[in-house]
Amino acid sequence: MPPNLQIAFRFLTAKRRAMALSLTCIVLGVGFFAVTQAATSGLKNLFISTLLGSDGAIRIQDEIQDTLRSMHATGNDPTSSFQIEEKEGIKLIEGIQQPKLLMAALRRFPNVSGMAEVLHENVLIRSNSQAEPDTAQIYGINIDNADDDFFKVSNLSKQIIGGSLDGFRANPESQILIGSVLAKRLQVDAGDTVTIAVPSVGEQRHYTIAAIYETGVEDIDKSRIYLHLSAVRSLVHKTTEASYIQVTLYDKDRAPFDAYQMQETLRYHATPWEERQVVWLSVFKALGVSSAITVSVFTLIAGVAMGSTLAMIVMEKTKEIAILRSMGYTPRDISLIFIWQAAIVLTIGCLAGCAVGGGITYLVSLMPLPIRGLFKTDFFPVGPSPWHYVEAIATAVLVVMVASLVPARRAARLQPGDVIRGTAQ
Repeated sequence: MPPNLQIAFRFLTAKRRAMALSLTCIVLGVGFFAVTQAATSGLKNLFISTLLGSDGAIRIQDEIQDTLRSMHATGNDPTSSFQIEEKEGIKLIEGIQQPKLLMAALRRFPNVSGMAEVLHENVLIRSNSQAEPDTAQIYGINIDNADDDFFKVSNLSKQIIGGSLDGFRANPESQILIGSVLAKRLQVDAGDTVTIAVPSVGEQRHYTIAAIYETGVEDIDKSRIYLHLSAVRSLVHKTTEASYIQVTLYDKDRAPFDAYQMQETLRYHATPWEERQVVWLSVFKALGVSSAITVSVFTLIAGVAMGSTLAMIVMEKTKEIAILRSMGYTPRDISLIFIWQAAIVLTIGCLAGCAVGGGITYLVSLMPLPIRGLFKTDFFPVGPSPWHYVEAIATAVLVVMVASLVPARRAARLQPGDVIRGTAQ
């Protein structure tokens, strides 16, 4: 063991209680930093998973048409004129007229893992026990289709809480799936009959509820009704059109880049999942930053405590420091002795903090926390990551080591003669 490190251990034991306070604050700072970041990441990851499972990574909809502005120019010769056309903007044409052709083009993008065409329309739905109808939206989907299976690009088949998908598969023209919130409002259950009316075409038909699903997202569970695509086309009198194509990706983080490529290549409006939920993603980001700032108070206290403790050690060990200087220790050696003290406490604190953070994170994951509205969960979601511990340790190292530099530099400036004369500062 280097002599500087041996002396650092000796000095360290001179202020055990003060060092224990610094050590405790470091443990709490590192541990709770990791816990809060894991909790925030867990909530964010569950929200993203729910979003991707409901609406996919990219939504392709509305054909893009460039609009041109024409200008006529005439020179001195009235018989000579020319016309200038310049691009003024874009116009979105609602819907997709040839979804099969568009899907064939989308399959050429290497990051695309699946896709499904969807046709939706605003409707009114009424149960036998309800006098006034509720507003909702019907979504026409294909299932059990190798090239166009909505179940492959969503979690709908895993979100059934009542009834069965067997009836939905067997009777494509008369069976529907409705959300749990809408079912409660209509006071219906699987097997009951409802009436769906389409005001835009003046059509009204009766359907049987095959199953009830629950995504945990209230806006979806209270409004979406899933039917077979053929049934919706018959109901709204649209033979080939689709409202949008839902696309899933192998790498969801490439969604903005892929959406841009698809839009520029296919000339259809492509919206990545980050753009559709930018508000909520900003909220989760702000929550993570605010929680990190809050728990970093422990690390700040640890740094202040470490700096004050080392300052007291410098004041109490002036004679020992003078002896070391007389023996040939350089100012750099003296400074390193105090840096080593901070490093020892910091190392023990970070290791213990990581262990505490991991343990508390596991216990938090077992905590019952039923949530509905934004996503669905029955336990507190956590998303632990090694980077959370790296960030926590980096914060602790920065704060504690910076706070230790002042007393270390002060100790290095002590001169043996000043100590003997009693004039050391």
